[in-house]
Amino acid sequence: MANATSGEQNLTTMERAAYIVAGLGLAAAGAKPRPNPLLNVIALLGGSYLAWRGYTGNCPIKAALFGPNESTRRISRHD
Repeated sequence: MANATSGEQNLTTMERAAYIVAGLGLAAAGAKPRPNPLLNVIALLGGSYLAWRGYTGNCPIKAALFGPNESTRRISRHD
């Protein structure tokens, strides 16, 4: 069985920490009662997803934007 954290990590240690802190903060905000419970569910799911991405160190959105490693960027600035 494959480990959940296996695969290529494309986040730095600082990025991983930021993902975890932001995800846990968003999930905590989702735990606060709101008039629309759908907002709570969205915040809890989004925060959990961000925290999980930080824990695993692999972000598919960053990989899609910058490639497997940052030396081969798929998006370039035109100055």
